Amino acid sequence: MTCRAIMTPIGLLTAAADKGAVVWLISGAMPPSRHPPTPEEEALLDRLEEELEEYFCGTRRVFDLPVCLEGTPFQRQVWEQLRQIPYGETRTYGEIATALNNPRASQAVGSACKWNKILLLVPCHRVVGKNGALTGFSAAGGIAAKEYLLWLEQTSEETP
Repeated sequence: MTCRAIMTPIGLLTAAADKGAVVWLISGAMPPSRHPPTPEEEALLDRLEEELEEYFCGTRRVFDLPVCLEGTPFQRQVWEQLRQIPYGETRTYGEIATALNNPRASQAVGSACKWNKILLLVPCHRVVGKNGALTGFSAAGGIAAKEYLLWLEQTSEETP
């Protein structure tokens, strides 16, 4: 696994690639690497940095990188639902639960969002509480970062 620190407008993120996929894009410091980086992992992290820069400039709306989603079957289902939320749009925890045919699982959806290890590429920032309340974002910068990301996507949508 190859790790890299990436500074973004929402703070320092740690990215990791392993076996041809992004496995982490999380808030905070980098864990020590146990193996020397491979050229393939370095190239993937280079692409990730480029795509993140484009995203924060408002020119990228979809990430084209392979990801490895490791979690429980329910968590993976939630994360796949998150990946279906279009750029600039939001869904509530309840809407995600309903899409999974489990309308009473809003809190479990929130828990799965909390355990998302691939920020932005699995866009948990696009999930809001009832009535659009900004809740539950424990990533870099917390609710302020969530608000910034949603603002970025909504204002980028307005420009051609």
